[in-house]
Amino acid sequence: MNRTTLTELTSQNVAEALSFAQQAMQGAGEIALRYFHQPLEVDNKLGEGSFDPVTRADREIEAYLREELSRRYPDFGIIGEEEGAVPGSVDTNWVIDPIDGTKAFISGFPTWGVLLGLQQGDRILAGLMYQPATGELFYGSAAGAFMRHKGRLVVMQTRQEASLEKALLYCTHESMFANENNLAAFRRVAEQVRLQRFGGDCYAYCMLALGQIDLVIEDTLQPYDIVPLIPIIEAAGGVITDAQGKTPVAGGFVIAAANRLLHEEVMALI
Repeated sequence: MNRTTLTELTSQNVAEALSFAQQAMQGAGEIALRYFHQPLEVDNKLGEGSFDPVTRADREIEAYLREELSRRYPDFGIIGEEEGAVPGSVDTNWVIDPIDGTKAFISGFPTWGVLLGLQQGDRILAGLMYQPATGELFYGSAAGAFMRHKGRLVVMQTRQEASLEKALLYCTHESMFANENNLAAFRRVAEQVRLQRFGGDCYAYCMLALGQIDLVIEDTLQPYDIVPLIPIIEAAGGVITDAQGKTPVAGGFVIAAANRLLHEEVMALI
């Protein structure tokens, strides 16, 4: 089948896709919780001297989401961390990271999450992050950014008044920076903020959207690590770019900031 460009999805199309994705996330979360805080065999996707873990939970969640999404949206492509890309017949893709933060997952810390994004061409239309251990579902689109938790629906808003000297900065770990120049750029920012902490994975980006922290700066991200989080940050009023100031659809070096002025302060140091 030839790949064609789909007519631009309407806001109603996106809302329907988000609604279906929320249901699919519940099933994915049930799979994750069967393995969380349990003895679990861990494979290393990299060679000796490096460690990129993958577990049965990662593989089963991605397989489940692929099946559910393909059943409801057979024309859409799917890009996933574990099984790669399967193109659809239209220029629209689901982007899956079955467990973002597998290192946290195997360590027993609930800062991992299931990520799912909806992308049409270069436009990221919607994104979701589900943390089943806490029961928090974060999602965003042009309609806004929301957290659903224990029956409550919270409209998320980043801290619009945050400045660099008062900012709270998160990064999963310094070891993720690709080279000394990128690490030095991160440290220049870290020296200027009020508080800098490590850890968080995808959870840190959602805490930024919720107004709990102000900055996340990371490197060597893959598209599936960040694409689902972009609509959440932007719909909550934040700014998220690569080092050149462009939307980081390809991953790499990423700066997420609570507001535009804070982002400009950071970019001046990068």
